[in-house]
Parts: sequence; C-alpha cells; structure tokens
Amino acid sequence: MEKETCTFSFCQKPEVVEVETDILLIGGGMACCGSAYEATQWAKGKNIKITMVDKAATDRSGAVAMGLSAINTYMGENDPKDYVKMVRGDLMGITRDDLVYDLGRHVDDSVQLFEEWGLPIWKKGDDGFSLDGFQARDAGKKLLKDGGEPVRSGKWQIMINGESYKVIVAEAAKKALELNRAETGVAQNHYERVFIVKLYHDANDPKRVAAAAGFSVRENKIYLFKAKVMINASGGAVNVFRPRSTQEGQGRAWYPVWNSGSGYALGLQAGAELTMMENRFVPARFKDGYGPVGAWFLFFKAKATNALGEDYCVGSNFEETSKLYSPYAAKLGTCIRNHMMMMDMKAGKGPIYLNTHTAMDILSANFKEKLGDKEGAKKIKHLEAEAWEDFLDMAIGQAGLWACKNIEPNKEPSEIMPTEPYLLGSHAGCAGFWCSGPDDLGAPAHYNWGYNRMSTVPGLFMAGDICGASGHKFSSGSHAEGRIAAKSALQFMFDHADYKPAIKETADQIAADLYFPFETYEKYKTVSTDPAINPHYIRPKMLQTRLQKISDEYFGGISTWYMTSKTMLNEGLKLLEMLKEDAALMGASNLHELMRCWENYHRILSVEAHARHILFREETRYPGYYYRGDFLAINDTDWKCFVNSKYDAEKNTWELKKVPYVSLVAD
Repeated sequence: MEKETCTFSFCQKPEVVEVETDILLIGGGMACCGSAYEATQWAKGKNIKITMVDKAATDRSGAVAMGLSAINTYMGENDPKDYVKMVRGDLMGITRDDLVYDLGRHVDDSVQLFEEWGLPIWKKGDDGFSLDGFQARDAGKKLLKDGGEPVRSGKWQIMINGESYKVIVAEAAKKALELNRAETGVAQNHYERVFIVKLYHDANDPKRVAAAAGFSVRENKIYLFKAKVMINASGGAVNVFRPRSTQEGQGRAWYPVWNSGSGYALGLQAGAELTMMENRFVPARFKDGYGPVGAWFLFFKAKATNALGEDYCVGSNFEETSKLYSPYAAKLGTCIRNHMMMMDMKAGKGPIYLNTHTAMDILSANFKEKLGDKEGAKKIKHLEAEAWEDFLDMAIGQAGLWACKNIEPNKEPSEIMPTEPYLLGSHAGCAGFWCSGPDDLGAPAHYNWGYNRMSTVPGLFMAGDICGASGHKFSSGSHAEGRIAAKSALQFMFDHADYKPAIKETADQIAADLYFPFETYEKYKTVSTDPAINPHYIRPKMLQTRLQKISDEYFGGISTWYMTSKTMLNEGLKLLEMLKEDAALMGASNLHELMRCWENYHRILSVEAHARHILFREETRYPGYYYRGDFLAINDTDWKCFVNSKYDAEKNTWELKKVPYVSLVAD
C-alpha cells in the first residue's frame, strides 16, 4: 500500500522485537507443522535456529482446525503413478506430475506418524466390518506401519476419529521446536498470534528475501524476523468472493475464514512466480451449513439427484458437457460434476438433494441381511453415530442448521449447492507458486531448476496450499510437503553457509508502515460524528464488502453463476485498482481491525492474480468452477499449458506467460 509514513503522533509507539534465526517457518497449519517437525530432525546437533510464526494458535490453526473425519491422501496398496493420473484428471489435464508423484511416494510416512502420535485410525475387523479408531485399539489391531488394514472410504481416503487431528499434529511440531530451543539456547522460537504482513529483500542481494515483519494481534508489538532461509506455508484465500451466507451468517464458509491470501501475497510481493492462479475451488456442500459431503458420498454411498430423483451426471447433461469439455468430461472430476449439477438447476430441476436417508436404509438392510436383525441393528446404530460425528468433527454448524430446520438426515434428504469460490492448492484446486521439483524423476529443466519446493526467489520455499499446480494434497499431503520443503531448505542453507541476511529498511520504518492504519484512524476519527463513516478513511469491514462485490460480479462469483468474460474482467480490474488505492486509506481502531486491514490487502493481491490469470487464459479450463462466456469450451490445442505470472511490487505491474506442460506419467 502506497501511503505516508506513520509518525506515531496519534498512536502509542509499539515495542519492536527483532529476532535473528536460521530457518523461518511462516504459518501454523498442517504444512508448517510438517516443516517444523522435519527441520528439527535434520538440524539436531548442528546448532541451527528454527523459528515458527503463526497468526493463530497452532493447536487449532489452518484448514484442519475443527477436525476431520478422514485422511484424504493415503497411498497404502496404491501406486503413486495412479495418484498422479487421478489428480491430473480431476484438474482437467494440467498438473506438475513431478510434484504430485513426489508427494505420493512420501505421504504415507506422515500418516503413519500421525497414528504413532495418537490419532485413532479405523481398521478392518476380523468379520470384515469396520472398527472405528478406538475400537481398533481395544481390539489390538496393528498400526499402519506394521501392516494394519485401514478402512477406506474411497481409493485414496481412510477413515479416522479426527476431532483432535490438528491438536495431535501440532503437539508433535511444538515438541520438536522445544527440543530445538533447548539445543540452541534461544528464549523463544514458536510465536503465536503474530501476523506476518510482508517479506523484505536482502540489501546486498535483491533476488533474495532476508526478513519478514508482522505484528502481535494481542499486544502492542512489532516483530522483525531475519532469516537465512524461509518456508512460506501460510495458506490460501477465503472471503475474496461474496459468500452465499448473509448477515449474521456471513462469516460462515467452507474454507477457514482466517486464510486471507497471505500465502499468495507474501510470495508475489517478493517477486515469486505464480502458476495456475486462474484455478479456484468451488466445492459442493450442504446448502447454508457448508457441511462436508465426502464421507456421505464415499463411505455411506449416498446418491445425489435433482428434485425429480434423477442423476444429473448422465443423459443429455453428459452429452452436452462432452461436446465442450472432452476428453475430461468422461472422468467426472469435481468441477465437471459441479457443472452438470448447475445445468439441472438452471433447467428448473432443482434443488439438488443428497439422499442421506436412502443411504442409511440400504446400509441397514445390508447389515441385517448379513448379520441378522439384532446384530445388524447394532452395527447401523454405531454407523449412524459415526455419520453424525462426521459433522461434529468438521462442521458443527451443519448439525445446528439441521436442527433449526427440523431435518433428520437419516430420514430425509438435504440440499447441496456449490459454494462461493476459494483460492487454494491442496484440495481439488491447484492455484499457487511455481516451484522446483525433485531431481530424480526425469523432469524437464523448467520443472527442476533448483531445490525441491523452492520458488523462483532463492531461499524462499513454498508448501501446502500455495505450492501450485499440484492439488489433492489435503491434510496429510500438506504435512508431507512441509517436510519435503524443510529438508530442501536446510540443504540450501548448508550450500550457502556464508550468507548473512541484511535489509535496508530500519525497524522504525517497518513499524511505521505496519501501523499506519492506526495513524489514519486516530488522526481523522473526530471529523465525522460516527467514526464508522468518514471522508478520510475506510474501515476494513467496508473495504472487504467492496472487494467481495467486485469479485463476485466481475470475476465469476455466485451472482453470475461463475460466469465472466474479457470485458467483465477488465472492468472488474479497473475497480480493483481503485480499491487497491483506497486500501492505503484503511483505518484501524484496534489490533483486531489492524489485522483485518492487512488481511484485506492480501486478499486484494490474491484475487487480482486470479482475475489476471483468467483473463490471460482464453478458454474455460474449469467448468463448474468458472466460465469464460466468450471462450466457453476447453481448447487443448492452444491452452494445454501452465499460465505463470510475476508481479513487480514497485511498479505495480504484472507479466504473464505460457509455460509448457510435460506429462511424466502416461494415462
């Protein structure tokens, strides 16, 4: 944000805490916990300082904060090559096969660690039926690493009792950091409630980043971390588009609301190259509650139909979809299923229902047929309890919504609906940074130019949601990718042992920059009778509303059925540029609003990258996620390639280009 410098004449000057470290980990979700755990293992005995900075509290930070009912990526008996094919097929033919394969061959180790740390994982019983994680322990079932057979809810998914999933993984990361702190003698190396706002280039080597600055969201403190190498794992972006929920429910979303695009904004402002930012994720979820549908589809075998009881993925819908989106329509990937769902809704065949009640009836009949009435009834009662736990683990608000609408999902269906768009790279999306891959898979030179998971900025590594072109990592894959990035980051640091970070900005300059919204508010708050409305500043809530309206109406949000075009995108980008200027005039009355101000700016940069990528790619690569009305079909002849971009923060300019796609695993 271009603005004057805060002089602290109207706000109390903060304490500036300067921290020097070797490896800086930014984030607190699964990927960053993986980095913390792995980095400390390889740093033992080497007196290497490892520092982790989390905007939230790590026990409940990131996309797995509330819990999960399944681990969605576990190879087990499956070949990682088949995993590559699945990911590529779901993401419409364009993925970094090297990154996906690399993840597939390492992810099981993370899952097996989770179980050793205490995560209850479902196992097959001696009778062939499922035992939940606690029953499996009581029955003495083997751990996964010892050959235990997990209960699969799909080819790649295994069931867990996951209400404490993130707490368990966070505990391992925190213990690892404690050991590193004891070895290095530092007073603190795990910072919570500290929001990193910006990265700073090295004064002597402008290609590198040497420091990260942020502020406490609880105390009047600015933090400046200087590091030899950094791992950015600070997540994707939610609330860049107007949500379907309104008024008191506006904070409800499928993706965690605290993921504000910081992962993207930090890297792109530092000059790191982005890839596939045109991609987004629009999950189909239980309407209004955003509750998960995966377990119902995969484990309980529930069927989704239109209001007439018809399968919307067959017949004329499939035929029409195939005309525009072959050869990918036949794979029935996530966005294709969304597309055909919306075809029926537009044709007047909505609402779309997930028939949870009939799924339970079928399961009950099967159990009674195999086990008899009494034993079958016991099994189905336990299974119904697990179905409810699915929501207590992942989206307790869904259970509340069912209750207030008098819906019993075991007796009647529930509506499902595509959500507003989210920007991420770990679920069924692949927006993120262009990162170097492993060097042992025969990948072309433009896939492998440096250290594994390093961005185009030397010494800046990416993991989780913001490592691009390689979706379907989910929680376990993100953790594994954090571990991969940590090992590579350590190797980079060893190979550049003489490097000492230095920046040209002073601590006071940085503090003044970060606290400027305080200055603006305090200086002008008495100009109007209501401090919420003022000619000299805009409050963060108002700015976010403007951002969501622009994104929704011009970049293909829910109000246009995800439709946009060149003319709409150009108009929206004009409005977004004005919004970016007005962002320099945000006013904050407290630390919470200061956090909201900078979150907004990160969201603006993230969605600008998204819009510019959609504008550059002249086709509809992801029907059901977004549509280019002026280029409605897929065009493999001209556009089966990556779209990469680079932002120049000083000039406020963007460069976009095509990058060749190379398949490393044959279909």
